[in-house]
Amino acid sequence: MLNDDVFRYIALRQSLGFKIRVATRLLRRFAAFAEARGDSIVRSQTVMDWAAEAPSAPQRRERLNVVRRFALHMQAENEHSEVPPARAFGNPPRRRRMPHIYTSDEVQRLLHAAGQLTPADSMRPTTYVALLSLLFSTGLRISEALALQFEDITPDGLVVRKTKFKKSRLVPLHPTARSGLDRYLALRKKIAGSDRSVFVSLWGTGLRYTTVYATFLELARSAGLRRGPGTPGPRLHDARHTFAVRALEACRGGSAEIARHVLALSTYLGHAHPSDTFWYLHATPLLLQGIACAGENLFEGGRS
Repeated sequence: MLNDDVFRYIALRQSLGFKIRVATRLLRRFAAFAEARGDSIVRSQTVMDWAAEAPSAPQRRERLNVVRRFALHMQAENEHSEVPPARAFGNPPRRRRMPHIYTSDEVQRLLHAAGQLTPADSMRPTTYVALLSLLFSTGLRISEALALQFEDITPDGLVVRKTKFKKSRLVPLHPTARSGLDRYLALRKKIAGSDRSVFVSLWGTGLRYTTVYATFLELARSAGLRRGPGTPGPRLHDARHTFAVRALEACRGGSAEIARHVLALSTYLGHAHPSDTFWYLHATPLLLQGIACAGENLFEGGRS
């Protein structure tokens, strides 16, 4: 059964340290699609037909690539397992997807939409308002926020234990972020159950990434930030980009002060090297104005 093969493959990849959240979801969908056709092994045509159902070219290529890696693994076990062509849906464009830097108004619209989630008398609206607020005020990765437990909330800040680079770090909170989180926790702790996750579902269990991502798309469309399925738009991860850019905008002083600021920001975000933080820094009108002023000052004989 393909479904069993998918579960074995996922377990193997996870045992090697890969999270493969998106791949897990896609492979399970593919297995259901293939088994509905009566396939017991990977068939190239089935892969192509399933990938072609995706609403956009990037999503079709992603589906193909995910299943193709699985097919290569399965072919090592069964020579009859077929491997679809790598470029059946063309080559991806060689350009970086530009992140969306949220404005204050856009953040407020997202939070307002989260506050309107249903059921209105449940913890769901409060949970998503608190989760999104924390992402925008700390730049946490969504995986880090969802992994938070009660014991990770300390007087000194958040203890982030499950990081991308397997290192723990302390994330201090601004007083306003702390007060908002404390208000949420006062309500959250009234929910009975053994799950100690900070952010929970309607059933009192820790929120899953797939659920949060689907809800975010719903909120972004409700707030007028995204159009229909398959169309590009602001992402959940762009909250991290936004935090990094706004933090740099808040830095005042010369190049030495900015260098120290970037080093502190890199540590706060949990990056292994400051160069990793550069990926999150993007030009904004305010930053360009500062660069222009520094350039003029240097040209006139001053210091940058």
